[in-house]
Amino acid sequence: MSSIYKNLSDFSDTTIPPAKGFRFGIVVAEWNKEITESLYEGAFQTLLGHGAEKEAITRINVPGSFELTAGAAMLAEKGNYDAVICLGCVIQGETRHFDFICQAVAAGLTELSVKYSKSFVFGVLTPNTMQQALDRAGGKHGNKGDEAAVTAIKMAALARRLS
Repeated sequence: MSSIYKNLSDFSDTTIPPAKGFRFGIVVAEWNKEITESLYEGAFQTLLGHGAEKEAITRINVPGSFELTAGAAMLAEKGNYDAVICLGCVIQGETRHFDFICQAVAAGLTELSVKYSKSFVFGVLTPNTMQQALDRAGGKHGNKGDEAAVTAIKMAALARRLS
């Protein structure tokens, strides 16, 4: 369904397990800070709202979205996280830079998920304009940070259930 018709952060039709007892890493890109800070706040508050303990959430910053994969790998190597949420924003520009960054991050996070058998959540906005980014970082289409946190909770619960 097209996002123009829906608040993407409406989870009224799904069950979200409790986040209590799970450890979460959050990697935040500093580029497009206005957007990524809003994504972080959404993710952080959603985790807390579903029972995650503040001390069980670790945040690190990386310079840009391209570095999300490396930051997530560093967290995975140093900590015992049940899921790692990666938040960034790459706005389409006049060059192909956008394509290379988005593809690299998506592939990198997928590789980490397979390597570590845990969820590395792709919470990266890939809008055409700044307004589209704002609409998805707490605006009329919800907050992709909320969605990333819910995905992390669900995947952590799934991994625990399967272990």
